[in-house]
Amino acid sequence: MTAVLSPALPLTVGADLEVPLVDGRRVRYADLDAAASAPPLQAVADHVAEVLPYYASVHRGAGYTSRVCTSLLESARATVGRFVGARTDDVVVFTRNTTDAVALLARAVPGPVLTLDLEHHATLLAWRHTPHHVVAAGDTVRGTLDALRDGLRTHRPALLAVTGASNVTGETLPLTTIVEIAHAAGARVAVDAAQLAPHRRVDLAALGADYLALSGHKLYAPYGAGVLVGRRDWLDAAPAHLAGGGAVRSVAVTDGETDTAWLPAPQRHEGGTPNLLGAVALAAACRALEPVIDSAVPAHERELAARLRAGLVDVPGVRLLECFDDAPDQVAVVAFEVETLPAGLVAAALSAEHGIGVRDGRFCAHPLLDRLTGGRDAVRASLGLAGTADDVDRLVVAVAQLVARGPGWTYAQRDGRWVPTPDPRDLDPLAVGTREGLPGCDR
Repeated sequence: MTAVLSPALPLTVGADLEVPLVDGRRVRYADLDAAASAPPLQAVADHVAEVLPYYASVHRGAGYTSRVCTSLLESARATVGRFVGARTDDVVVFTRNTTDAVALLARAVPGPVLTLDLEHHATLLAWRHTPHHVVAAGDTVRGTLDALRDGLRTHRPALLAVTGASNVTGETLPLTTIVEIAHAAGARVAVDAAQLAPHRRVDLAALGADYLALSGHKLYAPYGAGVLVGRRDWLDAAPAHLAGGGAVRSVAVTDGETDTAWLPAPQRHEGGTPNLLGAVALAAACRALEPVIDSAVPAHERELAARLRAGLVDVPGVRLLECFDDAPDQVAVVAFEVETLPAGLVAAALSAEHGIGVRDGRFCAHPLLDRLTGGRDAVRASLGLAGTADDVDRLVVAVAQLVARGPGWTYAQRDGRWVPTPDPRDLDPLAVGTREGLPGCDR
């Protein structure tokens, strides 16, 4: 079946991909795992293909292709900055992903950090070498804002790091209000926009936030790049995130020791050969999303997410996970429990028997899952630009069948994961050479 997609939305690669089922049939893949990694936009893949013939060194080459690539990198930096509403004096540093971006910021913060307990591990764990205080979120957004006020007053942090949208429930927090509260207490604000930026407009200047981090692989540009965008002073004063060529103005050796003069950001934190293809891919995604991120994208995803939540609520024994009952908005991320079946078994059966890709586990947010499920694993369905009403309906019907009749295949746990036994599908269709002798191979 061909996916029916909105003509207003950019096309993604693989929207009509067919995958095998354990019963021998092939079906169109329903990718409901965009919150983990989204497929590339077709415009992104096309642009990368255009750049490849020119690929060369950046910043330090005199050749024509090197000059072209240097221009491409710096143009990509400006494009990404515009897309996220960077101020004229903000700096855009290319990183590997959001985790890397937050780790870079952690080396630059000159004082204590405050976070909520509902954060992704990338935000919870980055501050291991910095005084770090975790505030328990309330059952409501209003209660959570009160808890933040108390935490800011008690701990006097230099930085408040907060998620833009939960990677578990999709719920958002009122960022403008949070920024106002933090700034009134003398703290800067960093926004983890990994889950927010693919779904909603993120405008750093309009929010008044100080820093923003995001990942290309969640923004339809899975070529290994992310960004940290924000105020320059802390980043210029911080030790180099990745020391090496390109990050220095000069290096001398005196009495057996190196004497280094570092460049300012962004070069200070981009040592080594930069990920040019990742940067241009991320910029291409920003250009493609720019005309639709305020209108077509949220309209498409709100409709599908509402359809999904309404469908799952009607399935007996299914419980949706939510942090608050007064969240101002929810992006298209829906986590749920099936009371009678392990989450991993549900996810494995959805894939093997229905061709539906979801996520199971605790989603790198263990403290939040401790609150929502008592520490049990859950299932997460997340929609992106390639999601359709057919995908949603297939998931709801499949979950209802699993609840009513159980899996239609046999499954076992291997290395902590549920897998079909046997699994007649070719799980390595792109392998080069022989599969013989590979560990875990059924055939």
